[in-house]
Amino acid sequence: MICTPNNAAAKRYQYRFITAMAFYTFFLCAAVWIFPRYHPTGVLAYLLAILPALPIIGGIVVVGLYLAEEKDEFQRAILVQSMIWGIGVTLSLTTAWGFLEVFKLVPHIELYLIFPAFCAISGFASGILKARYR
Repeated sequence: MICTPNNAAAKRYQYRFITAMAFYTFFLCAAVWIFPRYHPTGVLAYLLAILPALPIIGGIVVVGLYLAEEKDEFQRAILVQSMIWGIGVTLSLTTAWGFLEVFKLVPHIELYLIFPAFCAISGFASGILKARYR
């Protein structure tokens, strides 16, 4: 059994998600380049700082759209299960790390790294789930 979807919904999902991540990369690079050179202040600084988060939010919307558009219940179930694993592991690790931080046993981790960690964990879980059903 092939567990990788190759239908219109999956293709739209891949295109949309890659587009969102391209915007994320561009906005993040722009913010990292502009801040130390031009030292924006006020509202402009806030807008520039939040700009890389917008494509991340868009990526989350893209996942929701895929779940709504995907007709294959098995593919939806794989994605949902992998996200549940990703959420559970991410919350567990960040909670444990937070307590270690409180007691100064580990260095601080920047919050913007949590979403990429969630994506990596979900991707790993997806691979395990798909292998399980082959």
